[in-house]
Amino acid sequence: MAKPFSQLRERLLRAGVAPRHVRRYLNELSDHLTDLRTEEERAGRSRAEAESAALARLGGMESLAKAMIEQRQFQSWSARAPWAIFGLGPLCILAGAWFVALFILWSGWQIFMPGTSTPFVGLLDRWAMLYFGVGRLLYFGAPIFIGWLMGLVAARQRLNALWPTVGVGLIALIAGVAQVHANRPLSGGVGHVSLGFALGASVQDISTLLFHVLVILALAVLPWPWLLWRRDKSLAG
Repeated sequence: MAKPFSQLRERLLRAGVAPRHVRRYLNELSDHLTDLRTEEERAGRSRAEAESAALARLGGMESLAKAMIEQRQFQSWSARAPWAIFGLGPLCILAGAWFVALFILWSGWQIFMPGTSTPFVGLLDRWAMLYFGVGRLLYFGAPIFIGWLMGLVAARQRLNALWPTVGVGLIALIAGVAQVHANRPLSGGVGHVSLGFALGASVQDISTLLFHVLVILALAVLPWPWLLWRRDKSLAG
């Protein structure tokens, strides 16, 4: 991207224009600027004079930004409906990831441990450990990865930290109080796996759950300072 458009890029992103539209718009402006500069050089101006004249003909930053900002179809969904992108969307992703994780737990229980009353105890061979390990990684890692994704989206689109913070806090809270239950009827048959949420019946239980929430929250926002540093570095550059 040409340096003359660095400020314009930040202006558009902070106004909520989707990054893909910003990238396309700036590429078009860069091509147009090149054509204008070539015309000015052919008219006998030096390269510096041609550059200044071409920028003047192209228009000021505010007018160029206004042409994009006023068109709502170019706004990102993160700017149009942040409650959906950082609230409803992450919850749907978490629900889908946990559904797959619980299916892995249930199916692995039927395949590798068909005679046990619970899939949480017993000796496992390496294939069973690998199979269950994928499910554990998905179950425990999903809230953390979702937090990383929200931070990346917010930094990339220069968004206010309010909605990403609310979203990652909600995800951490849900993940911290979630509990997986698995049981098989005494008469035998197919076991059942379910997901429940509990705040705890005692102060100690609540303290433990709160600790889990804080750990998940800390891991979910772990790359956020680095993402902000990268964003600020790009601004300075």
